Amino acid sequence: MSLFRKKPITAIISEASAGEGDATPTLKRTLGPIQLITLGIGVVIGAGLFSLTGEVAANNAGPAVVFSLMFSGLACAFAGLCYAEFASTVPVAGSAYSYSYATMGELMAWIIGWDLVMEYAIGAGTVAVHWSGYFIEFCHQFGFEFPQQLALSPFDSHNGVHGIANLPATAIVVLMSLLLIRGTKESAWFNAVMVALKVTIVLLVIGFGWAFMHSKNHTPMIPPNTGDFGHFGWTGVLRGAGLIFFAYIGFDAVSTAGQEAKNPKRDLPIGILGSLFICTILYILFSWVITGLANYTEFEGLKELAPVATALDHLPPQFQWLKQLIVPAILCGFSSVIMVLLMGQSRVFLTMSKDGLLPKLFSDIHPRRHTPWKSNALFAVLVGLAVAFVPANLFGKMCSIGTLLAFVLVCVGVIVLRYTNPDLPRKFRCPWVPVVPAIGALLCLILMISLDFYTWLRLIIWMAIGLTIYFTYSRKRSKLNKEP
Repeated sequence: MSLFRKKPITAIISEASAGEGDATPTLKRTLGPIQLITLGIGVVIGAGLFSLTGEVAANNAGPAVVFSLMFSGLACAFAGLCYAEFASTVPVAGSAYSYSYATMGELMAWIIGWDLVMEYAIGAGTVAVHWSGYFIEFCHQFGFEFPQQLALSPFDSHNGVHGIANLPATAIVVLMSLLLIRGTKESAWFNAVMVALKVTIVLLVIGFGWAFMHSKNHTPMIPPNTGDFGHFGWTGVLRGAGLIFFAYIGFDAVSTAGQEAKNPKRDLPIGILGSLFICTILYILFSWVITGLANYTEFEGLKELAPVATALDHLPPQFQWLKQLIVPAILCGFSSVIMVLLMGQSRVFLTMSKDGLLPKLFSDIHPRRHTPWKSNALFAVLVGLAVAFVPANLFGKMCSIGTLLAFVLVCVGVIVLRYTNPDLPRKFRCPWVPVVPAIGALLCLILMISLDFYTWLRLIIWMAIGLTIYFTYSRKRSKLNKEP
């Protein structure tokens, strides 16, 4: 009955491969290293780049949003090395939940699993809200003004118009969930096409925008602090790093594809570290260009949902065709982000359900599609309702703190596993343990501390709900609890 009972790694891997090769419905191994890299890029290049960059520049860091991205990228590099080691050692769909179960016990595994629900489900909600903002811009380009009240939650308003429900955000969540239900292979092909579009756009913006930046927009690079912690100055850079950290959760989602990778012990580290490296370089260059094209103050208000379109307004007339292309392409790109995050969420729930901590319906696999379709359908409803009626500004901050907590526990878990299971086969080994994991955990903790009080309060409330569920339902139904 111990709260810290651990699940043997051999049991985790054995259960993950159960059903393969027979008639039992199970996840299908269809993803290679290139597909895993595109999976990571597909989710990393999204709201954090195209939308949150403008929000952080306008409210926290100014042009120094570049430094915020660098700091977040550095923290991610340390965490990414830890994820790569775990993914090559425990290549299962549960991601950080399974890693924690093997190293720190069931209670910590539940906490991180419940935290991952926040990370993925709320992350998908964040991107869906930003998708809605670009959808309005897309309609405007074609001369149709989508009713503002139908693209805002009841708690949001713009130019005196109060929202009723964010219907475009709900629609895209449902559509991506239906694609996930259809199959992993189909979802991967869709994601590959969307990644090609997004990367092309990023490179076009960097290439064309570089020649038309104005140095005055980068002066001062770090606007003076207003007297409030996190509102410009170096504290603004730090808080901006904490908020925009949400943008880097792509490699975390790659690790949830452990049971759908053809050669997971080799390919998962490639997918995790490859996508992280490519996206960090693109992030830094992209944010430098858009803050050089437009002054950071121009991203305030609704425009922070579409900073790229705002920045491109400063290009000469002969380049305005780029603005006409970028909005529909970003809509496609955001769709893949939502899809990958919802996929990661359903895979974590699948693993928790198999361990008995959640109802069986979350691990039911469709006999023909080989997908956890009931879990996908349920979260299509839950996330769809959330993006329709919850205030838009709540999503990104909650997702950032959830991501940071997951990374802290993974970094700690690598150290624990090295000392408790030193002879365990590791296809990829994080260098300089325990120094690298310790630095990764410390950097993530610093970013968590930089977030505001209300973000912490929401995390505490969310965790309180999760612990209530664990002690009233999950603990006594755990499969480990039934073992002699």
